[in-house]
Amino acid sequence: MALSKPTFFTHLKTLTKLHHQHHPPPSFISLRLLSFATPEEAAAERRRRKRRLRIEPPLNSLRHQPQQQQQPRSPPNPNAPKIPENVSVLTGNRLNLHNRILTLIRQNDLDEAALLTRHSIYSNCRPTIFTCNSVMAALLRQSRYSELLSLHRFITQAGVAANIVTHNLLINAYIDCRKTDTALEHYKQLINDAPFNPSPTTYRILIKGLVDNGKVERAMELKDEMLSKGFTADPVVYNYLMLGHVKNSNADGVFALYDELKEKLGGSVEDGVVYGCLMKGYFLRGMEKEAMDCYEEAVGDDSKIRMTAVAFNSVLDALSKNGKFDEALKLFDRMMAEHNPPRKLTVNLGSFNVMVDGYCAEGRFQTAIEVFHNMGEKRCRPDTLSYNNLIDQLCNNGMLAEAEELYKGMSEKEVSPDEFTFVLLMDHCFKENRPDDAAGYFGTMVDSKLRPNLGVYNKLIEGLVKVGKVEEAKSFYDLMVGKLKMDDASYEYMMKALFEVGKADVVLEMVGGLLREDGIEFSAELQEFVKGELSKEGREEDLVKLMEEVEREKAEAAAKEAEAAEKAKASARAAVSSLLPSKLFGTKESEENSAAATGNADEATSVNEEVKLGKEESVPETLLETGTGGVIPDEEAMKG
Repeated sequence: MALSKPTFFTHLKTLTKLHHQHHPPPSFISLRLLSFATPEEAAAERRRRKRRLRIEPPLNSLRHQPQQQQQPRSPPNPNAPKIPENVSVLTGNRLNLHNRILTLIRQNDLDEAALLTRHSIYSNCRPTIFTCNSVMAALLRQSRYSELLSLHRFITQAGVAANIVTHNLLINAYIDCRKTDTALEHYKQLINDAPFNPSPTTYRILIKGLVDNGKVERAMELKDEMLSKGFTADPVVYNYLMLGHVKNSNADGVFALYDELKEKLGGSVEDGVVYGCLMKGYFLRGMEKEAMDCYEEAVGDDSKIRMTAVAFNSVLDALSKNGKFDEALKLFDRMMAEHNPPRKLTVNLGSFNVMVDGYCAEGRFQTAIEVFHNMGEKRCRPDTLSYNNLIDQLCNNGMLAEAEELYKGMSEKEVSPDEFTFVLLMDHCFKENRPDDAAGYFGTMVDSKLRPNLGVYNKLIEGLVKVGKVEEAKSFYDLMVGKLKMDDASYEYMMKALFEVGKADVVLEMVGGLLREDGIEFSAELQEFVKGELSKEGREEDLVKLMEEVEREKAEAAAKEAEAAEKAKASARAAVSSLLPSKLFGTKESEENSAAATGNADEATSVNEEVKLGKEESVPETLLETGTGGVIPDEEAMKG
């Protein structure tokens, strides 16, 4: 039964009214009351759901990510700087290796420590950057710069990421070698490429090195750069800069830096490290009273200035170098009495060095030697620079014997002399007319694997030649000619000494060695000098003959090398041809060999046929000798 449209709409309205009467729309409050009876139950339900999510994660977290989210990550940039390791990696076997290498360093076995570090790089127990830094720091303390740079290059190639301590050690090595430009280039590389910033120690090393090398203006620029990067004003840095102005006798620069530091630190400077330079600034202006007032402010009984061993040393130096040595002695005695390590450190190696210089300036050399030997009572150990300083002062005052005794005692203190130590002793041995001892010191320096430079070598040769020991000088020339890059003046001096004693043949041997050596150039100036000396004896043609002979030897050697190279190439081609078919190469020589072999086979076949027919007289004699190896097969053999 079909309903009309008005009847259908009327029926639909009726159904809608009935539905709303039996199911009224529930409000939000009624739904919450029907779900949980109290708010505490709702809170308990939330806690239960959280616990369940921790135990059983939702299913959507276990589903695979969509394809667009599973795209592989881009490979890391190989040129990106590597992040150095954290100290937390120094555990387990790596910590044991670190302690083992530290033991070798304390035993002064740096060669074994560096070798163990290298061998461990590619082992299962790889050393950390902290271990490598310990070895490099020990090498730096002993001035073994070439070995330090070699070890740094090795660990860099092995992929050990450097930290700021590594960069500071490298910069310090360059500064000690007086390569300030290289140190500044490395600092720029650190700023641009390293994933970390420089430390205050970086600026201390650089600024001190620049000041020591007389580049105070560049050091001032670096100080301003340090402040622009957000570093606080460092009194140690300002002390180095003030000391540079003191060396240049610029008192105004000293006080300008002190006022700047005082302003940046809030109106007062409590670090006593700058007071020594401040006193020197007053002494430069002739203001002795103000300098002593500054001294009382720094070390007086009511002083609030924080004085360290370095600060005391600066004040000691200011007193001893400005006519106040008695006050310096009183201050030194006070420092010795207050020194109580590890609670209070008022004395270090620098304190004894300052007092040794003060005693030497007063002419009290024996007391200076006693003070130097007594530093062990305060657990201070002299280094090579301390020995060199005292040896230099003793030698300059005619006490070479005492200086030599001091040198002999270096081995007992396990201190290794350097090139400067031997140069001091060698120079003063020549001044005392002891050339044999001077040559002995030079030989000991070479045997100790130290590298004397050209200046030291020239001093030795000059000293030996002056006393008439030309043969000994020539023996040292033969020893060092392959180790040093000599200039024309060095060659000319040695040759002139040999000409003067009538040893022209020895000079020609030297010239022959220079001509035969690939890396040495026999310059035109040196050639003219030798020609001039030989002409005095009427032997200028000997040099021409020698040069022609050397040129002929070189040409013959080059021809032999070319011939050997051609033979090696031919042998290689023959070996390859025997292993692979000749058709692969398609060479004319291979085709001719193949045709010759085919022709020989055809001739041998025709000969065999003639033998079968009994026509042996028609066989060529040459074929009887070469075609079948000189043997003609008989009929029975052919039948077989």
